[in-house]
Amino acid sequence: MPRDLPRATIRTQVTLPLRFVDGYATTARVFSFEGLVDGREHLAFGLGDRAGVVRPDEPGGPAPLVRPHSECLTGDVFGSQRCDCGPQMREAVERIADAGGFLLYLRQEGRGIGLYAKLDAYALQDAGLDTYEANLMLGFAEDERDYTPAAQMLLALGVTRMALLSNNPDKAAQLERLGVSVTEQVPTGIHVSAANASYLATKARHGAHTLDVSRAGPRAQWPTGACGPHERSRAPSAGIAAIGEVGC
Repeated sequence: MPRDLPRATIRTQVTLPLRFVDGYATTARVFSFEGLVDGREHLAFGLGDRAGVVRPDEPGGPAPLVRPHSECLTGDVFGSQRCDCGPQMREAVERIADAGGFLLYLRQEGRGIGLYAKLDAYALQDAGLDTYEANLMLGFAEDERDYTPAAQMLLALGVTRMALLSNNPDKAAQLERLGVSVTEQVPTGIHVSAANASYLATKARHGAHTLDVSRAGPRAQWPTGACGPHERSRAPSAGIAAIGEVGC
């Protein structure tokens, strides 16, 4: 653990059956924490072979698949089409349940600026600014997220290396600096709709996210062929296409 990274501990862990609107169901082990540097109520969902008792990494064994997922009330809960957050979370749960690992649900709405400020940014985007320009206009950084709590959570769970399920290179860079080794970066699907195509293109162009929006198609797919041991071996569950027009 890096010398200046405060140690977090597991506060509570409980089993939580999950069922999504498309019918997909699985079981998670949900962890809360003490000692997180920002004092927020972040959660870790252990899925697949990590849905049981916490165990340390096995030397030489496969690294767990981990997605740090930033809270998005509008997308995760209400199905907003202005972003890809809800479909990404749904995809991540199934892929992590298949491979074994953790979904970290991080309370950093709107790339860390908060819910009300995110809606203010949406209003500026409706007036012509892009997602990054809107944050700057409101006096924030383009991306306010700090993954220190995510690193604390992983280390408390005994995870020192992981396969990172994300299109965002900043997540990998921050977590590496914080002492968690990223063995590979696994891309998510491209969850595009008429309402979010410009937003996704801006993330790819300005934020260096690994998104090729031009390849998005009408069927839901996870990326294949470049995911190493975390490549999917079967088709996505029925019903995912209803979340949005998705392709990879």
